[in-house]
Amino acid sequence: MKINHVALWTDKLERMKDFYIRFFGGTCGNKYENLQKQFQSYFIAFDSGAKIELMSTPTVQGKCGTGGKPLCGYAHLALSVGSRERVNEVTELIRLSGYTVTGEPRMTGDGCYESCVVDPDGNLIEITI
Repeated sequence: MKINHVALWTDKLERMKDFYIRFFGGTCGNKYENLQKQFQSYFIAFDSGAKIELMSTPTVQGKCGTGGKPLCGYAHLALSVGSRERVNEVTELIRLSGYTVTGEPRMTGDGCYESCVVDPDGNLIEITI
């Protein structure tokens, strides 16, 4: 078994697409639009085969942006960038681009090297080796 993709609702579809492409090297497919349902989405694919589906509809407008507050269900998305150096580089690039870093790069108690940032909708992203 393997996870095919993780789907996120957003009210910032283009901004979220640009975030995952710019900072994590994703490749974006064509925008899907269902005019009848007023639904739009993108799939962002990564070299590992993992994908993120970003989805938007008028019913989510103004409802995104938890600011990293814990909710039931989704806690964070962990994205591997390959090395400690890349964890540090990507974290700093995200910070310099005006996004929030909620956890500085560090070795955790369970032996992982990681940092934590917030995407444009307030979703927690763990950047790992």
